[in-house]
Amino acid sequence: MKKKVKLKGRLKNYILSPVLLTILLVLINIPMYFYRVDAGLAVSFFVVVYFIIVFTNYQKKKPLFADEIIDFATQYGTVQKKLLNELDIAYALLDYNGKIMWLNEKFAEVTGKEKDYHKSVTSLFSHITKEIVQKNQNMSQLHINLGDREYRAQLKRLDFASITPENELVSVEDNGEFLTALYLYDETQLNRYMRDYDAQKLVAALVYIDNYEEVLNSVEDVKQSLLIALIDRKVNKYFTNMDGLVRKVEKDKYFVVFRNMYLAEMEKDKFSLLEEVKTVRVGNEIAVTLSIGIGNTGDTYTQNYEYARMAIGLALGRGGDQVVVKEGECITYYGGSSKQVDRNTRVKARVKAHALREIIESRNHVIVMGHHIADIDSFGAAIGVYCAGRVLDKKVQIVLNEVTTSLRPLKERFSEENGYEADMFIDSEQAIELTDSHTLVMVVDTNRPNYTDCPEILELTKSIVVFDHHRQGSEVVENPILSYIEPYASSTCEMIAEVLQYFTENIKFTPCEADAIYAGILIDTNNFMQKTGVRTFEAAAYLRRCGAEVTRVRKMLRNDMADYKARAEVMRQAEVYRGAFAISVCPANEVESPTVVSAQSANELLNIIGIKASFVMTEYQNKIFISSRSIDEINVQMIMERLGGGGHLNIAGAQLPDCSIEEAKTRIRTILDEMIEKGDIER
Repeated sequence: MKKKVKLKGRLKNYILSPVLLTILLVLINIPMYFYRVDAGLAVSFFVVVYFIIVFTNYQKKKPLFADEIIDFATQYGTVQKKLLNELDIAYALLDYNGKIMWLNEKFAEVTGKEKDYHKSVTSLFSHITKEIVQKNQNMSQLHINLGDREYRAQLKRLDFASITPENELVSVEDNGEFLTALYLYDETQLNRYMRDYDAQKLVAALVYIDNYEEVLNSVEDVKQSLLIALIDRKVNKYFTNMDGLVRKVEKDKYFVVFRNMYLAEMEKDKFSLLEEVKTVRVGNEIAVTLSIGIGNTGDTYTQNYEYARMAIGLALGRGGDQVVVKEGECITYYGGSSKQVDRNTRVKARVKAHALREIIESRNHVIVMGHHIADIDSFGAAIGVYCAGRVLDKKVQIVLNEVTTSLRPLKERFSEENGYEADMFIDSEQAIELTDSHTLVMVVDTNRPNYTDCPEILELTKSIVVFDHHRQGSEVVENPILSYIEPYASSTCEMIAEVLQYFTENIKFTPCEADAIYAGILIDTNNFMQKTGVRTFEAAAYLRRCGAEVTRVRKMLRNDMADYKARAEVMRQAEVYRGAFAISVCPANEVESPTVVSAQSANELLNIIGIKASFVMTEYQNKIFISSRSIDEINVQMIMERLGGGGHLNIAGAQLPDCSIEEAKTRIRTILDEMIEKGDIER
């Protein structure tokens, strides 16, 4: 870059000041001729002599003056260069193309190059390319490794105008290019200390025995102490090997503290304690299962404990027998692949029934809503809540935006001709208008706010109740005053039927109300063939006593010919992936409710020998809806969670916006491959 330097400003005026004084003397000399001519001539002679002397001196002294300035600048620059050369920070100067123009001793020492090394900086650091140098604005930072050392590389753009700015002494003409200063800061020790600090940070964990009472009741009294001692030993041994501190805070609860450095080791073996504790056998017919909630990366240890408390809540809400690790907003799940065990106790149902009654009694208006594209389970649960409100003389309205073909026969029975209010069913717009801070909003058959028929009303009131049988995920309804999430239940209708038994004495149902709740259980259990337990049949028997008619329900649940043809097409197009997974597509144009047909088809695919899990996709409302089913070998919930969905171990689903059918198939295959390789799915 060629530069042209010239004198200007005060320096130029200082050098030319004698010449300027000559002009002043000439001006003074002119009036002298008006007074005396001889005096004027004498002064003129003096001015000429003065000008000759000044001009001669200027011509002789100017080079010497410039040499002195240059010599001073050279000495000053030499001092600066010496200081920069001996600077303890590695420093190099790059040209516009990233070529090294100059480097100091520290930079040469770090890189092992000589002082006359003038090649591209990319030859030293592959991350620092010509494009990065030229696009660099100012103070860009990169983290690079050189040997066993870790450096923070800082690039600083040096425009020539900033190096020699316009001033009163010189002016600079530049061609638009710039230099780049490269600093290397050795952060090896700092990073090592930071890693050591992170490794030594304490992690909080809560360990709960899921089925404490059930396991104890399954063994003889004399062996109960031995069983508890063996469980304690397993828990203490596992965490003691990780240098952890274990304290039993209740008969079935432990508080654990261990260092962060061991968390990765636990995750690597997928928390083998979950399987080890199941080996405890002293005559118990039921295997012991644990739920573990771990909190990490909090700003304080108190916050880590809060994370652990939220994590254990998620683990229990998802059915137990799993580990949930909460690190800030990031939540990771481990385990949860075992079959859930039905709990025979009804204590929780009775407690929730009394709490729900008190809440409804304190409100004048109740709005019930299920998930988007309501199914028979969410509809039947909403009808059950309607019956509870009617007993207490409270107005209950149900949000229902879309009525599918399978739901229409049930919904049509709740008409004005049969004695029901015209505004019993409302849409989202009406719900928003009717909801205020005193309205009770009850969410059934889902615990995700974005899956509800009208998420907006959840922001309009603080009185929210959630009843659901799906496992919880990271996205949940915030701050409900009552939450009853029971993954062991077959359906939300089963939960509602249990609650209504304790809600009030001799509650009455009309035949269509009993049919609707019974139909919800029937559909979600696939005619009592999936996820059924003692409480499922007890709830069905209770509804039968209340007037539900099996034959009547069966007639309402019949499919039309178009649905049968669509299901046949699903079976025809099904492909078997890796010999165990059926993947197919449900045609959406030929049926009114393709999501319902997809779920039915996924169930039917399981009837094929060798199929462990089925996945049926359909395109509906600009989304890809996926229904997944399994019998007992594959946890389809874990698969659907990786697609942003959820559900149960045997029944799950997901919704994929901005996605095509082929892309959805590819994503499912990829997830299956990854889970098989990692051992999350056993073939």
